[in-house]
Amino acid sequence: MARTSGPPQPILVLITGLPGTGKSTMAEQAAAFLGAPVLAHDWAMSGLRPYEAVQKALDSMVPSGHQPVGWSILNALARAQIRSGSSVILDGVARTADVERCREVANQEGARFLTVLTECTDVDTHRIRIESRQRLIPDWYELDWDRVKRSRSTWRTLLPADLILQATESIEANGQLLAELLRDA
Repeated sequence: MARTSGPPQPILVLITGLPGTGKSTMAEQAAAFLGAPVLAHDWAMSGLRPYEAVQKALDSMVPSGHQPVGWSILNALARAQIRSGSSVILDGVARTADVERCREVANQEGARFLTVLTECTDVDTHRIRIESRQRLIPDWYELDWDRVKRSRSTWRTLLPADLILQATESIEANGQLLAELLRDA
């Protein structure tokens, strides 16, 4: 149901999937469409990497604290954006619990919540995408194919998603599908 008065309702868009499936590319397109910031898990966590004591603390958590702490940071920043009236895009490998916490933030702050899942069903294409990318995030590392291949074997697709995009399709085709979702939101 569309609102009839006042500013538009902010949207929290979570774009998730395995590394190398086009999350960040689609997050940038969503941000341009909505005029919203992108908050990316890897960028947030890269800010903590220079601090050895923080890294030791994260590594000592069971399970490792890197994933939940990163999502906690993103959710806090997303909450601030929504409270200022802005939509926000979250970019990262989210597990089911992470998705639910993002949904809770959106609900608590009165924002719409959309989940976009990126996939790469072709293993060879996925490998090439991982081996050829350079994101150049300061104080961050690039994943190698062996690590992503292990993740592929344990990854559980998050359903329901509002949109599933295939990395084997063109950026333009995926961008059009994403724009249609956001236009209708």
